[in-house]
Parts: sequence; structure tokens; C-alpha cells
Amino acid sequence: MRATARNQWLVLLVLLAGTLAPRWLEGQESTKSEAAFRQLRSLVGDWQGVYEGTPIKVRYTVTADGSALMLVEQPGDSAAMVTMFTVDGDHLIATHYCSARNQPQMVTGTPGNLENSITFSLVRVTGLKTPEDWHNTGLTVRQDDADHLTHQWTYVYKGTSGTRVFHFARLK
Repeated sequence: MRATARNQWLVLLVLLAGTLAPRWLEGQESTKSEAAFRQLRSLVGDWQGVYEGTPIKVRYTVTADGSALMLVEQPGDSAAMVTMFTVDGDHLIATHYCSARNQPQMVTGTPGNLENSITFSLVRVTGLKTPEDWHNTGLTVRQDDADHLTHQWTYVYKGTSGTRVFHFARLK
């Protein structure tokens, strides 16, 4: 009989632990990269801007069962470009599929927050025919307020570095 009572207590403890475990996990903080990714996901929707007279449409979409954020940039009538954002451990990755036919992969250090900006720096680039080809080397994303967004892209072309800054307003 003592073994039966002990087994019943053991079953009760296992059930209790299983019931309370989700509540214990809720109280734990997520990593900085997960928190930054959630902030990036808040950008979901349509945005518009103008750069040097060219209208630019931007759309953020969550995909891959919530594990990736897709940014589609459509400058005027030009080909759309796609940037995919994902979490990888303690940092975020941004892979840009450029109309220049290359794919820079950029990564954050420990990510900050969207109000102060999240900055990605080049790790590698695939698809370059020569090192002189145009390729992006970095991206900084900053949400200025609920309806305004800034993208700052850095690039290298023929050995010269540059920066382009784009401002967007949320479409309602």
C-alpha cells in the first residue's frame, strides 16, 4: 500500500509540474534577438516613400510560420528586391536578394531596439562576378514613430563606399 500511495504522489507531482511549467516559462525574458525580431515584425504592412524622384513601395510580410520576415522593395517600375530577416541565436540575419543579381548576407551584433535602430553588417555576399560589382554592405532599420520608417543602406561599387537613406510612411 505504501508503494501505491508513493506512486500516486509522484503522479500528482508530475501533473502539477506539467501544469505550472508553462507559467514559469511565461515569466522568462526572451533573448534580445527574439525581442528585436518581434519589433521588426511590427512593421508588417505597406509603406511608401520617394528617393531622388522615384516612388518606392515597401511591404513587410511574416512568412515561414512566423520564423521569417520578408521585406519587398519596389522602386518605381524596376524589379522588386527582397530581404529576408530571421533569428539565429543571439543575432539577426538579413539576406538581401538584389536586382544587381547578388545576395549580401548581413548580421547584427547583439541587436538593439527598433526605435534606436537595428544595424546589420556584411558577413558575405554571393553572386558577385567581380569584387568591383555593386553590392550592399549594411542595413540600418529605424522606426521613427508608428507611421514613419527609415532604411539606411551602405554599399560598395568599384571600390567606393556610399550610403543611401530612404524614408517611408505607413499606408493606412
